[in-house]
Amino acid sequence: MSTIERVKCLIVGSGPAGYTAAIYAARANMNPVMYQGMQPGGQLTTTNEVENFPGYPEGITGPEMMMQLQAQAQRFGTDVRDGWVTKAELEGDVKKVWINETTEIHADTIIISTGATAMYLGLPSEQHYLSLGGGVSACAVCDGFFYRNQEVVIVGAGDSACEEAHYLSHLCKKVTMLVRSDKFRASKIMEERVRNTANIEILMNTSTEEVLGDGNVVTGIRVKDKTSGEVKDIPATGFFVAIGHKPNTDIFKGQLTMDETGYLITECKTSKTNVAGVFACGDVQDKDYRQAITAAGSGCIAALDAERYLASK
Repeated sequence: MSTIERVKCLIVGSGPAGYTAAIYAARANMNPVMYQGMQPGGQLTTTNEVENFPGYPEGITGPEMMMQLQAQAQRFGTDVRDGWVTKAELEGDVKKVWINETTEIHADTIIISTGATAMYLGLPSEQHYLSLGGGVSACAVCDGFFYRNQEVVIVGAGDSACEEAHYLSHLCKKVTMLVRSDKFRASKIMEERVRNTANIEILMNTSTEEVLGDGNVVTGIRVKDKTSGEVKDIPATGFFVAIGHKPNTDIFKGQLTMDETGYLITECKTSKTNVAGVFACGDVQDKDYRQAITAAGSGCIAALDAERYLASK
């Protein structure tokens, strides 16, 4: 027998978007309840150095920043809990959500900030250096700065891979781009941009075999030419994976409008989904920017939208 609890504002997922929504909702006397989800603090908890968030002149680590955001949300009365949503029924004035299949929550408003998960190749060596923070990244804008005047490798064939390669080309001595098939998935204009950049070398039909390193940091990438079968090592201090992100929205399929990848679609400049009283913020609805600061801004928008929605009832 599951217990039923009634709340004014339920926030699903943590991270900069969820915590910012919580801060604003708590200060508006909405008594928000937050479930942190599978990865409390979100993607930033896997980021060692955050140097581009305003207000931290010395930089801050991702986990430390999330702890501070959580403390700030709790200071104003947010009820932060462990657990994740296993089922949701969003139609009607009262939204029903089940947590870990045991607790049933009835919410007047829901803010979804479940984020997205960067996709990786899944090589043991890649995961090893990713966990150490020793040279594997899924965000050039976040981490490119650490590789100034160095040589890096990026894998991917879509628009965002081209964008990240071009971004890195301004910082790094050389960028080697690995494309697994014989053509780009990116738009022509993005493909032309990387092809016309002098310090980007593009290797087509090339797969990543292994991330090489000394145990602590990356020293190179072992690649294979799929046409000739030739295997070679490319010296590099950084390895960027740009093969896409998967938004964490499976639980809402069939209820909320999403694009083909699963990103929630919100009404122009707002956090409103197609269901009244359900709002989305952060990477779960943003495939273009994906920064901590933009996620935080959208969390503020979601809380204000939710507050206005409650006021209009």
